[in-house]
Amino acid sequence: MTESVNSRPKATAGEAGAGEFPHSIPGVRTEVVVFDSSDQMVQSLGSHDEALRFIEEQFPGVDFHVRGNELSLSGPPADVPRIMRLLEEIRGLVAKGTIITTDVLQQLVLLLRTQSLQNPVDVLTHNILSSRGRTIRPKTLNQKNYVDAIDDNTVIFGIGPAGTGKTYLAVAKAVQALQLKEVNRIILTRPAVEAGERLGFLPGTLSDKIDPYLRPLYDALHDMMDPESIPRLMAAGTIEVAPLAYMRGRTLNDAFIILDEAQNTTPEQMKMFLTRLGFGSKMVVTGDVTQVDLPFGTRSGLRIVHDILEGIDGVNFSMLDAADVVRHRLVADIVSAYSTWDDKQRLRAKHSAVAREKRGDHQ
Repeated sequence: MTESVNSRPKATAGEAGAGEFPHSIPGVRTEVVVFDSSDQMVQSLGSHDEALRFIEEQFPGVDFHVRGNELSLSGPPADVPRIMRLLEEIRGLVAKGTIITTDVLQQLVLLLRTQSLQNPVDVLTHNILSSRGRTIRPKTLNQKNYVDAIDDNTVIFGIGPAGTGKTYLAVAKAVQALQLKEVNRIILTRPAVEAGERLGFLPGTLSDKIDPYLRPLYDALHDMMDPESIPRLMAAGTIEVAPLAYMRGRTLNDAFIILDEAQNTTPEQMKMFLTRLGFGSKMVVTGDVTQVDLPFGTRSGLRIVHDILEGIDGVNFSMLDAADVVRHRLVADIVSAYSTWDDKQRLRAKHSAVAREKRGDHQ
């Protein structure tokens, strides 16, 4: 329950559209949030008031005071309604059983800033899979759109930098589809391309040689399934993890197929993979076009596939960016820094080409 302590109209979530807040007015605005119980207040403000401290850091010009089950806030008219909206969303998450942490708050703030028509609570409580005491769900709006695209399309491309969850969420959807008996098997594949290193001839059996390339897919499976069941399912052919070269000549029916690290496919390999699609199957292709490990001069199949398949019904391209990185905070900063550097390099190269042309050096 939200009450106003002055003559101005009280601000409650729902008065404004998603991502919008009431217009600023002169002076200082004061509002009081009354929690239904002390438990709700503790869950909303976080362990040791962690959530409250986060909000205080985001809005340094606002004063907060706690008394009993009431939280009063007083500050600039532009800030107070935003905090009221944020608190309303926090209580919505608490009502659905979400534990409020700093990570959840950061995701919530980003969602509110996008001004999307989607309710942030719906995005952050869209459960895909529950396994081993943890729930897998999208954490950003783009991730939610990506998951929805997997539900609504047959061939889905998840393209974005490291840490955006494109492969992890795809594997979660594959396990979910298997559990719901929507498919009979899961097939996970990657091109066996070294990431800028020359590893030489690895010792051991063929399985020993290719397993290092496929390890990230095994890791995702172990997060989502009982590890003891995975060898049994693999022996039965229900789960298959194999290099891309093993896909040639096959037709894959009633399967959920994921091609990971697709930026390291050639155009010919990409075509070969996509034409393996059989009846009752779904394909998810994931990759990061900024981390191509192919030999110099070799085109990436992922970089050109959008121009080839754009507009085909049942094919979706979901783009993720640095704002969707859900690893350590520094990963998002690193991705953004590299993106800025790449843009500067392209701009510099363009200017150099123009300058050469003006000098008459351009051939």
